[in-house]
Amino acid sequence: MKHYKYNKVKASSLWLVPAAMLSLLTVATSCSDEFLEEKKNYDNVSVDIYNYEAGCNGRVNDIYSWCLPTVNDITWKYPSMGSADAAAKSTEEYTGFSDFVNPEIELSSTSSTNGVPDFFMGTQNNIQEAVYGRIRNINDAIEGISGGTLNDEQKQIYLGQCYFFRAWCYYNLVKWYGGVPLLDKKLDPVEGVYVPRSSARECFDFILADLDRAADMLREKTTQGGWTGSDWGRVTTGTALALKGRVLLLWASPLFNRGNDAQRWTNAYNQMKADLNVIDACGYGLFHTSNNVNGSDFALQFLQSGKNPEAVFVTLYNNVASDDGLDNQKNNPWERAIRPSNTGGSGKTAGYMLVQMFPMADGKIPSGTGTYTKLETSEYTYEAQYPFMNRDPRFYRTFAFPGFRWAYNGDPTQRDAHNPSYDNGKNYVVWNYVWYTSLNDQGNPESGNSYAADNLLSSKSGIYVRKKSDDADVNGSPLYQYAPTASKGAGPFFSAAPLIELRYAEVLLNLAEAACGAGDMAFAVEQLKKIRQRAGYTAENNYGLQANLVSDQAACMSAILYERQIEFAYEGKRFDDMRRWMLFDGGAVAVSGAPSSWTLTGWGGNTCTWLGFKPFNGQRRENIEFRVADKYGVGGTQYDSDPLVNAGTERLAGVDFRNADLTTQLENLKQWYQENLVAKEKKGDGRDSQHNDLYINFRPNYYFLGFPTGVQSANKKLQQTIGWGDYNNGGAPGTFDPFAE
Repeated sequence: MKHYKYNKVKASSLWLVPAAMLSLLTVATSCSDEFLEEKKNYDNVSVDIYNYEAGCNGRVNDIYSWCLPTVNDITWKYPSMGSADAAAKSTEEYTGFSDFVNPEIELSSTSSTNGVPDFFMGTQNNIQEAVYGRIRNINDAIEGISGGTLNDEQKQIYLGQCYFFRAWCYYNLVKWYGGVPLLDKKLDPVEGVYVPRSSARECFDFILADLDRAADMLREKTTQGGWTGSDWGRVTTGTALALKGRVLLLWASPLFNRGNDAQRWTNAYNQMKADLNVIDACGYGLFHTSNNVNGSDFALQFLQSGKNPEAVFVTLYNNVASDDGLDNQKNNPWERAIRPSNTGGSGKTAGYMLVQMFPMADGKIPSGTGTYTKLETSEYTYEAQYPFMNRDPRFYRTFAFPGFRWAYNGDPTQRDAHNPSYDNGKNYVVWNYVWYTSLNDQGNPESGNSYAADNLLSSKSGIYVRKKSDDADVNGSPLYQYAPTASKGAGPFFSAAPLIELRYAEVLLNLAEAACGAGDMAFAVEQLKKIRQRAGYTAENNYGLQANLVSDQAACMSAILYERQIEFAYEGKRFDDMRRWMLFDGGAVAVSGAPSSWTLTGWGGNTCTWLGFKPFNGQRRENIEFRVADKYGVGGTQYDSDPLVNAGTERLAGVDFRNADLTTQLENLKQWYQENLVAKEKKGDGRDSQHNDLYINFRPNYYFLGFPTGVQSANKKLQQTIGWGDYNNGGAPGTFDPFAE
């Protein structure tokens, strides 16, 4: 495929971006673009292309290439996908204060110092990256396709995809800002054109209307099992209706529904329940196999190279590891990001708070967390020294501890001769226990002077994030190329694993939440059971669910939010859930200058109290590592400095999750830990200059973000959000109220 270049043009105003430009990349399909090559029209789009199917197809492919989610930190371009970014580091998943929760930083909309993140505009000099540049491109395509000479059936297929992505773009704006300018047509780039912010209700109506259009236009093409062949991965009627369910749920949630208007819940429930059959007709459903062992189905759902019923909205990748300068390389970087450094990756450190909160083997929350007080606690005792004992099957597919198998295919010694081979990765076991070089450091939770086994040394994690990994014990045909000496990209895992933004499990949990909000807890619990059954629970203990969920709405809602937290860990969903349920302070703290309509009057005036959820504000998160026992003393800084190995201590065979008898293996590992390792708390969140603990502080005005100085400078008439200073008005309080009609 040729590399199509585009011009970078600076816009004088955010929604006055120039005409759309093409940079056709390898996206979710392998559709033809010969027509565009023949036209040699790589910069500005001629209306003539809309008279040909190849032209329309290329234009829509371009929209995919710029709008599909990617595995990156959260930015104005893309939502969070589970990396340790500003969103995920504001949740239980990671430690280390993001700017959203840092008590020593207050975000500003009138200064570039500690400036509020920009999820509204992005770069002004690249129209493809600017949010409204993308929307303008979509509007251009909608107008062009509508006015072209294709027949109605052909037009509907392309227009349906365009309307979906316009709704997707606006959804990602509205969830942050409440109300934004709405553009349903392409505006000419001339001075003086201005579109004011619309209310939240108007924005939701607009998004829902676009999704209904998309669903209707794609219905005939996609409700007989969805796209086939190389078209699989395109959005369908089911994709549109699934996103519609997410949008309806957001509108009914406390962030936008401060008075707990029951009609919003009922409306969401009725529509989502009616839409479920249509979503199913598009070929979607929970991913299952006939051989689910220790949560293997949960792991395998992320590793389907072909049509996957779980993947309702998905970005596809390839495993090209090319150094030839072509643009045909589109890898999923997740595998290389989470794999330990002695395999060629970099590793992600799981926050201990989430480790503690994961269910025990009976499906109940561990006692002592104090987080969901309306949920029954487990009969199993949580063992802080051995957190891996007796846990939910998903636990073992989300985290990796010293002594866990984590097989892969590749020779890591080509990158570093001191890396352990483990039969070219086929029998790899992560041994990430550590030792210290001094006894003083060994007892200091702030010390970083620890070194990990198997040549991990200083590039280690105490507990690894394992979620979405291409585990060779689960997937016998890995989706990556292992290219240890490749120079392009970080390497060596060049992965084609798909990225699922919206899973079928979310469709069910969104529906469960709407049902609970509407008062049909019995139906909500039925959806929870489906999720729990796939995880590995059975009817024998009611899928690990307590009996009163069908009668206690608050307990039922708590169970749903807890299930979301576990099921979607490290998938970029938790921060959105915490914001829409106002779990940082329960919504009890007022925003300065906000009208009474902002006051939370539903849920007893405090969502945290109603749910029995411990507010996230005022807490802190720590890390944990496993160091060698005192009897081994200290060690050096090199690959051969391991005091345990040097003492001749034998390691166990790694815990093999293919073996149905997991309990015996874990008991053996526990005994080995008892003899050889000590769990040590490590500093996670920040401390002040005097080494005093600091605590999470998400300020109430952060629930709706203000515009940073760059956005305001480029858009002088743009109203600032209440609770934020107006840069264009000398820092005076913002006046835009998203709830105003």
